[in-house]
Amino acid sequence: MNRIAHAFMLTGVRGVGKTTTARILARALNCTGVDGNGGPTPDPCGVCANCVAILADRHPDVVEMDAASNTGVDDVREIIEATRFKPLSARIKVFIIDEVHMLSRNAFNALLKTLEEPPPHVKFVFATTEIRKVPVTVLSRCQRFDLRRVAVAELSAHFSRIARLENIAIAPEALDHIARAADGSVRDGLSLLDQAIARGSEDGTEISAEMVAEMLGLSDRGYVFELMEAVMAGDAAAALAVTDTAHARGADLGVLIADLLGLAHLLTRLKSVPALATSNALPEAERTRGLALAAGLSIPWLGRLWQMLLKGVAEVEAAPDRRAAAEMIIIRLCHVADMPPPGDLIKKLEQQAAQNSMGGSAGGGSPGGTRAVANGAPMQAVAAPRAITFQDVVALAGAKHDVMLYAHLRQSVHLVKFAPPVIEMRLELDAPRDMAQRLGALLEAETNRRWTIVISQAAGEPTIADGERQAENAARQHATDHPLVRAIMEAFPGARIEKLHAAPEPIADEAPPDWLELAPPDDVYNEEED
Repeated sequence: MNRIAHAFMLTGVRGVGKTTTARILARALNCTGVDGNGGPTPDPCGVCANCVAILADRHPDVVEMDAASNTGVDDVREIIEATRFKPLSARIKVFIIDEVHMLSRNAFNALLKTLEEPPPHVKFVFATTEIRKVPVTVLSRCQRFDLRRVAVAELSAHFSRIARLENIAIAPEALDHIARAADGSVRDGLSLLDQAIARGSEDGTEISAEMVAEMLGLSDRGYVFELMEAVMAGDAAAALAVTDTAHARGADLGVLIADLLGLAHLLTRLKSVPALATSNALPEAERTRGLALAAGLSIPWLGRLWQMLLKGVAEVEAAPDRRAAAEMIIIRLCHVADMPPPGDLIKKLEQQAAQNSMGGSAGGGSPGGTRAVANGAPMQAVAAPRAITFQDVVALAGAKHDVMLYAHLRQSVHLVKFAPPVIEMRLELDAPRDMAQRLGALLEAETNRRWTIVISQAAGEPTIADGERQAENAARQHATDHPLVRAIMEAFPGARIEKLHAAPEPIADEAPPDWLELAPPDDVYNEEED
């Protein structure tokens, strides 16, 4: 008994058995065995007086408190007062506090002293779904146990046993729907199973997967796979036809987009972990169809699909018309299906630049031109090939939303040499120490080749930000020196150049046109009147 912790912390999602485990622990501590002479045991008998009373929730020495409705100091003080008295009939007095994270700060502080120096006849069992909200001072005095989510396969098998015992006919696919919707919670899954049984037919016919999907507000999995196939093919018409059919059947298109997101995750797992192809964690139909889809996809494509769908789910929730938002997302997905990834574009640019540099102008082919691409059509080729520059590298950091790296590349880097895959540069003092590693990792991930980033002490070129400021100052000075601008500023004392805009054609440095007649000062008029 001296080696048993005086306080236990049980944490996990709702409905995984935290309170049930606490009651089992109370029985294990107080079980006396069938003959009444037993001691604490990991396998309580369930027939002794203490076990029976605890199971019936009427044992005077096992106290349960719901901290969600008893959050104050006074409630905790009642427990502290009760710890002073020895148990009436049990070996150990057990206090079970459910949702302990709901206690107030003062209540936790009042409980700390008792947790630090607990009486030998008292054990505490805490249960919570929000372990982060429990003070560290309390956690450090408890033995913690994390109750994991129950796997979908285990939940489905458990629900199947219950349905068989209750003589309920229900399709295995329907049980899979319920198990996935339960999200690892046995209690939530049992509640959904009760709802499905209540909605089921009274004539003894099997509860179908379609009925359960309708009850849960899910879209038919067949629609999700058909929609993914249409997106992969870039067929917007077929994708919208599937969407219209699902909507006509009563499916929520926001849920359809979310299911498409889940399918993207499933395909990525099948592509990354081949062992899932032989696992029983997935239904046979989904595993077979998912493997067929994943075979024609790449991880980068699935990653882009995931990012677009993740944003799409939020767009649907925020849009005033959910159907219109969902259809726009699907059309967008179809038109980027054939677009090459950024890494392939960069590699193709490098290859074409290398070919141009080696071949020069010796070839007799027609000069390169820019091919027009219709609005919305997938881009199949790279137009106007050119060698990549350091500005392209900076733009890549901005496109990847690496704000810190993008800012430092513009403001803290003096380029010394740029010869892909080698970049030599001098850093300002405010540049981060890991900047070279971050830049190299970004370029390697995009181009699938190793880049060498050399930190030099050479002067190098001005930073991009300095260069832009110098160019702006030069342009401003050039504009100020223009005769037309100078004449206007002389005509309007105090005027200044607020903003510069690039002109479609350069303005010649010429004298003001004849039609620009500046009004003479007032004294000239006065002289003429005289």
